[in-house]
Amino acid sequence: MPAKIIDGRKIAAEIRGGLKSRAKKLKERGIIPGLAILLAGEDPGSLSYLREIERGCDELGIYTESVKLARSVTQEELEKRIEELNQDNKFHGIIIQLPLPKRLDAVKAGSAILPRKDVDGANPVNMGRLLLGEEAFVPSTAYGVHQLLIHSGNSPEGKHVVICGRSNIVGKPLVSLLVQKRKDANATVTVCHTGTKNLSSITRQADILIVAIGRAEFITADMIKDGAIVIDVGVNQVEIPAGSGKFKLAGDVNFDAVKGKAGAITPVPGGVGPVTTAMLLANVVKAAEALAGGIALRSLQ
Repeated sequence: MPAKIIDGRKIAAEIRGGLKSRAKKLKERGIIPGLAILLAGEDPGSLSYLREIERGCDELGIYTESVKLARSVTQEELEKRIEELNQDNKFHGIIIQLPLPKRLDAVKAGSAILPRKDVDGANPVNMGRLLLGEEAFVPSTAYGVHQLLIHSGNSPEGKHVVICGRSNIVGKPLVSLLVQKRKDANATVTVCHTGTKNLSSITRQADILIVAIGRAEFITADMIKDGAIVIDVGVNQVEIPAGSGKFKLAGDVNFDAVKGKAGAITPVPGGVGPVTTAMLLANVVKAAEALAGGIALRSLQ
């Protein structure tokens, strides 16, 4: 039986619907949630994601401003601009659009964002609180994967979740989310990466397989067990046919092969991406609500 397709666009629309009423309540109090987006350079993927964020902000009435820096920007200049945004009361949230030019230190830049404005979970304070199971801003891609599972009726509770990828924006925060002893988490989590031996023997054990390794169509049908839930985080440009100059988007999972064996699967595009954007917007609204209520997310100052 073919896999159920997990419709990320539909789930994202449901999430944005809930956010609209919350943003409206803030507006009635004279508060407009604000998001600043820092970009350095002209990475095509970053610009595409930027457009998605701007559309979402427009729909919800969130003020957004893109701060485009020259690709030649220095670390000192980047951090100075972040400090200016930290002090600007128009913005409840700040994100740094990755990838940054290789010479720049993304972790150091993320550390410069005030934790209460760090709506993409880049500051070590948020990362640490997430690991401890405390209130924190969760990186939006990891948050989106979690919400995809919940909204599609595939709670990770009691399941063996295998994550392929150990990045700071997907793999590591997902581990922190899914192992917590609480509802909609409480999973047994295994992390695989480039140093993992006999990868297929591990991925075949997964009740839920989450793939974020950056290799187009790497996961094939023989690498999953029957009925597994497959969440494909990857977004790759694949030239079809080779040498043609024509490209298609492909995930890290061979969708056509795996959909005949999986119980449910996310497509690329239309799976994780839309929900990632929705959860970023949710974090911005949350930041504005916290500040409006004088909560400041407990110790996130």
